[in-house]
Amino acid sequence: MSHARRTAGAAIDDASAQGRRALVIYLPVGYPDVDTSIEAARTAVAAGADIIELGLPYSDPGMDGPLVAAAAQQALDGGVRIADVMRAVEEVAATGAAVLVMTYYNPVLRYGVERFAREIAEAGGAGLITPDLIPDEAGEWIAAADAHGLDKVFLVAPSSTSERLELTAHASRGFVYAASTMGVTGVRAAIGAHAEALVSRTRAAGAERVCVGIGVSDAQQAAEVAGYADGVIVGSAAVRALGSAAGAEGLDALRTLVEDLADGVRQGTVAS
Repeated sequence: MSHARRTAGAAIDDASAQGRRALVIYLPVGYPDVDTSIEAARTAVAAGADIIELGLPYSDPGMDGPLVAAAAQQALDGGVRIADVMRAVEEVAATGAAVLVMTYYNPVLRYGVERFAREIAEAGGAGLITPDLIPDEAGEWIAAADAHGLDKVFLVAPSSTSERLELTAHASRGFVYAASTMGVTGVRAAIGAHAEALVSRTRAAGAERVCVGIGVSDAQQAAEVAGYADGVIVGSAAVRALGSAAGAEGLDALRTLVEDLADGVRQGTVAS
């Protein structure tokens, strides 16, 4: 079952070698159903996404805005399980994209940290993004991730202290996820004004790669973020596009959005 795994770092570095930043697309597994969510992720890769974040739906999503929370609830109502997430990882990783699972930590703890890490690796996944887990409380996950060569993506925010940035930069592998603004995810009219400063502070703290998420929803915003970050993360807008119509029309809307975002990322990339 094991594939040649593509790490998030390799995907970002490959994009950089092509003179552009990486495009990261988030989609929850099981929305609107498991098979369609897998097809959606594969569609996003074909349209230009370098990294796919597959969301593990969770009943108490502290960081998710209304669009993502509603999609996750629909997935939970549909009976989505961790086994479905592992199948999604395997099928999406087969495209050659780097595939990360974005999950709150409680489901990982309940499932078994070592078991979760092993199954992600066996499915060809790159690793985890853990929005509610801080490195100083992540010893068990860090050990399991290191044992299986998995990416460990931790988050920083504009409020993060220099000490916190340094701790997170050194604990992360793949990239550091810079939340552009305080608060929950969602589509916003403007990216947080602190995002660019946060990226430079996180790099100064030792981070090799920093990707920015929360609020990016169109090509213009993607271009703006690509001017200073290593990767541009889009979630709510992708979920909105997929949910805008049923079946093939929703997939078409997602494809169009991702193609536009990929164009935006290319336009905004500053020669490094």
